[in-house]
Amino acid sequence: MDASQARLALTRRHFLGGASLSLGSLALSSLLVGNARAQGRLHFAPKAKRVVYLHMAGAPSSLDLFDPKPKLNELDRQPIPESFTKGERFAFIKGTPKLLGSPFQFGRHGQSGAQVSELLPHFARIVDRVAIVRSMHTKEFNHAPAQVFAHTGHARIGRPSFGSWVSYGLGRIHEDLPAFVVLTSGQFQPDGGAALWSNGFLPGEHQGVRFRPGNEGVPFLANPEGVSRELRRRELDALQELQRGRMERCGDPELEARIAQYELAYRMQTSVPDLLELAQESPETLARYGAQPGERSFANHCLLARRMLERGVRFVQLYHWGWDSHGTGESDDLLHSLRRRCEETDRASAALVEDLAARGLLDDTLVIWGGEFGRTPMNEERDGSKFLGRDHHPHCFTIWLAGGGIRPGVTYGATDELGYFIAENPVEVHDLHATLLHLLGLDHERLTYRSEGRDFRLTDVAGRVVTPLLA
Repeated sequence: MDASQARLALTRRHFLGGASLSLGSLALSSLLVGNARAQGRLHFAPKAKRVVYLHMAGAPSSLDLFDPKPKLNELDRQPIPESFTKGERFAFIKGTPKLLGSPFQFGRHGQSGAQVSELLPHFARIVDRVAIVRSMHTKEFNHAPAQVFAHTGHARIGRPSFGSWVSYGLGRIHEDLPAFVVLTSGQFQPDGGAALWSNGFLPGEHQGVRFRPGNEGVPFLANPEGVSRELRRRELDALQELQRGRMERCGDPELEARIAQYELAYRMQTSVPDLLELAQESPETLARYGAQPGERSFANHCLLARRMLERGVRFVQLYHWGWDSHGTGESDDLLHSLRRRCEETDRASAALVEDLAARGLLDDTLVIWGGEFGRTPMNEERDGSKFLGRDHHPHCFTIWLAGGGIRPGVTYGATDELGYFIAENPVEVHDLHATLLHLLGLDHERLTYRSEGRDFRLTDVAGRVVTPLLA
């Protein structure tokens, strides 16, 4: 070490000692400054400051839930005109498929008169609080790329997810909890896997933190046996001193993010166990959601989402697997499988919206419900199956939105009389992202991050704000 390096080291040690601050405290201060910078990324006054995204992995059938088609029912089991399918690609349909009317009844509900399937009696109760968008469309027709596209704005793995962009743009609300939390339910994980909540090229602190079933919630969060909280604090301080020394030498910003994650994990050791304790909720609340403490279910996760939003988590992402209604058997047909998925999710989804409203949180919380694409108006009949099912369909599908500046009680967009193509007001995935960011006070064209020599954004080079959906 030469004389200048020695003076620098002495000065740094003197500062740290004289300030009487641990390196852990410095890391916390750095996080607070970082969040202040994140708040500075607001481009205008936001209508929403939190998001809960309910993704139905596998793609629900809009034609059987939200978009009734009398003409389709009239032409049930007749071959679809070739003008619709010429040049089309399908995941499994072959030859000339037959049209398939919905086996379910629809009714009008609320003052808005929204048409809702008999499979969604609880959603029917909240239709005047939501905006139904019937004209969504996507570029992808297989699950993994369509899910990745829906959540990152790009079909190839490697881009930051919507939740990560929101974390980057707005920062954390609560210092003891992550900005972005992920919960999964159903028999399997979503096809897109961890790419759906990846931070991509954004700093690591913006990656979604996946909470798992059980009392621990986050694996390896608890201290090992024999390690006290005080000892863990000293270990982290020593580790951070090593990391900061390296950061001063190489200037790698990812090291700063790593220090921030260590500090967050330390604070989560006390904040997370209480957060996950659903038994604290009243029997009436548990019954309203259909939740049972200790289970891994969509109902439990909706109730957890409310608790997280209430305590300061910025973005909560729920995935529920099993909506891939191909009709190859009872496990994936419309009559049995679709009904079961609705029974698993309908009560809790509606309860979440009502609970947020009752607690004064819905006005500044965005709620999004939907899948990655739609389902065909034709019966798939794979290998001669006698079960009713629909293939993947990217041309149109339905989502619904609530809270956070969304105009309630409207149905936006329309599909043709067979539910094959959009007839009016198309909304592309980038348009949805642009609109949601706008409600969060972020201009989708200005929220960028420089990587590999150019600026990237969630909406790539597309996207427009869908103003009729704004309150």
